[in-house]
Amino acid sequence: MDITLEQLTRARLVTAEDLEVPVAATLRYTADDPLAVFLDFPAEAALHGEEVTWTFARSLLDQGLRAPAGHGDVQIWPYGRTRTVLEFHSPHGMALLLFQAAALRRFLMGTYELVASGQEDVSAVVERGLSTLFGGV
Repeated sequence: MDITLEQLTRARLVTAEDLEVPVAATLRYTADDPLAVFLDFPAEAALHGEEVTWTFARSLLDQGLRAPAGHGDVQIWPYGRTRTVLEFHSPHGMALLLFQAAALRRFLMGTYELVASGQEDVSAVVERGLSTLFGGV
């Protein structure tokens, strides 16, 4: 995977006891997969002690910075004026994280500098997806 944009960021993991635990994370974006953003969490921040990467639509991040967005595994919404909530669901449980909205916006704007909205080369994404699905047949 050719990484074209990577941004370290801090988040606050909200625990079941309503405590906020600081967590490091890395936001990534590649021109190879222009519709997606990746959010990497180090092993120490993950439930099973292994690195975890969440992948979701760049448009979902864009929408979630302005208003509640998403349904299903990833949901994003503004939390006050300066923070944004990212909620992740998996078979192993749920994680609720608070991010500084400005950091997410800065990352998102950087992705649009690399590949403008509406200029994504979806043919390459579709080709890769079909190749994966059919195993190179």
